[in-house]
Amino acid sequence: MTHNYFWNGIRYGVFAGTEHEQVLKGLNCNTVIDIGANRGQFALIARHTFPKAKIYAFEPLPYPASIFRKIFKSDQAVHLFETGIGSKKEVRPLYISYKDDSSSFLPIGETQQKIFPGTGHKTTINVEVGPLSEWIQCKNIKNPSLLKIDVQGFELEVLKGSEVLLSLFSYIYVESSFCQLYKNQALAHEIIGFLATRNFILKGIYNLYYDNNGKAIQGDFLFENSSISKT
Repeated sequence: MTHNYFWNGIRYGVFAGTEHEQVLKGLNCNTVIDIGANRGQFALIARHTFPKAKIYAFEPLPYPASIFRKIFKSDQAVHLFETGIGSKKEVRPLYISYKDDSSSFLPIGETQQKIFPGTGHKTTINVEVGPLSEWIQCKNIKNPSLLKIDVQGFELEVLKGSEVLLSLFSYIYVESSFCQLYKNQALAHEIIGFLATRNFILKGIYNLYYDNNGKAIQGDFLFENSSISKT
């Protein structure tokens, strides 16, 4: 069944995020929260790896969200919310990139455009943002559980917006950067520090991306909650 989703994704020009497969294979999740879902790249590999899990996805960009809905329209265990996650409920600008998966709630910086050509600012729309608890309740999180965050520099605000529920997650998997790609973004050491004070231990860094000079730019960070059982 999960391979049918892969083909359904390909039908809409969406390929599963197989670069995450080795990480996910080491986990056992009943619930996946996918913040920054885009067209469903991560949700596809999560559904393949955890065929019985409930997936709650968040994507504020209308067109990618519409593709996501088409791919998962027959899956009653996948729920999409067309909103952003942040520390407070508000309407805020979303800076849309020419490559929409590089869009962010933070202005796109010069370094981002230099390292990743074609990701400059295209247009801006206003979208709804709010704490995760506006849409997800404690009863929705069945452990073991995974909170995945891929939000182009807005990671710390998403974590702050998830604070009420954060201790319920078994794992957090977040893309983070070592340099400023978006204006005023929190860097990797700030994400690590924030989660360390909340009992999340860094277990590994994956999919590291380097610039042409060999400098590490960003990676996917896996954290484990040391205060709850994963079994």
